[in-house]
Amino acid sequence: MRIGVDLGGTKIEAVALDDNNAIVARRRVATPADDYDATTSAIVELVEALEANYDQQGSVGAGIPGAISPETGLVKNANSTCLIGHPLDRDLSQALKRPIRVANDANCLALSEATDGAAGNAASVFGVILGTGVGGGFVVNGELLIGAQAIAGEWGHNPMPGQLEEKQTDRRCYCGRLNCIETFLSGRALSADHARRGGDQLTAEEIAERARAGDNHARSTIEHYAAKLALALATVINVVDPELVVLGGGISNITALYKLVPPLLAEHVFSDTCRTKLVQAQHGDSSGVRGAARLWRPDELESALPR
Repeated sequence: MRIGVDLGGTKIEAVALDDNNAIVARRRVATPADDYDATTSAIVELVEALEANYDQQGSVGAGIPGAISPETGLVKNANSTCLIGHPLDRDLSQALKRPIRVANDANCLALSEATDGAAGNAASVFGVILGTGVGGGFVVNGELLIGAQAIAGEWGHNPMPGQLEEKQTDRRCYCGRLNCIETFLSGRALSADHARRGGDQLTAEEIAERARAGDNHARSTIEHYAAKLALALATVINVVDPELVVLGGGISNITALYKLVPPLLAEHVFSDTCRTKLVQAQHGDSSGVRGAARLWRPDELESALPR
């Protein structure tokens, strides 16, 4: 079997996939706060519990909110900052006595959705996470695009394009840069934008619910967010021209975006029309963990088992 682990800011989830790619076991625990050793221990315990439950050992892939640096072999670019500077794949490999593959969580989402999800028939897919952070990953002809620096798809840390009124005041991102796309399109940014525009202090989910109920102020906030999302996505489409963009993360559940964003893309994409489709992740919150399990192909399982 193949085991996938999704390391998030608030929870760690692990699943086991059988030969038919069905989830046969699942476990979740809260993510230890700012504690690397406790986090790695939690991952090891989840894997061991799944294997005991299913009475089998398997390959292990993990999705994280960051990447392993090809230069140092250490975690970089993680918004769960306790991971930064640690050899997470090596530490997990030593503890579980087998090779471990670690990839960016948006890459895992893209791989899952491009394999048997919302983008299963597309040759080129840009998978996007819109939630606590903003990430992305590319899959071309079924293969992840990693890149020379292992940062392919990290559009969330490009500067937000366009002349927006919000850019009159610089926004500092956790990465240290100013005005990253993430500071405009994360769930926290959506909440702050609503309050800035005269609304109540609400979560992104609450704003979306009020918009669906007919609240004009909330609806205006969602429309403003859609305009920024289209502007930011257009910069990616102009470079790699994917067939599909798949949205995951909490904000992907705002159904109005799938109606609002596509016509706005055409205003910014360098073409006479924009044929790139915008769809919601079919596997929802499970996309990342399913993609993590798929970091090992079925024909590689023998080499991925405990030594």
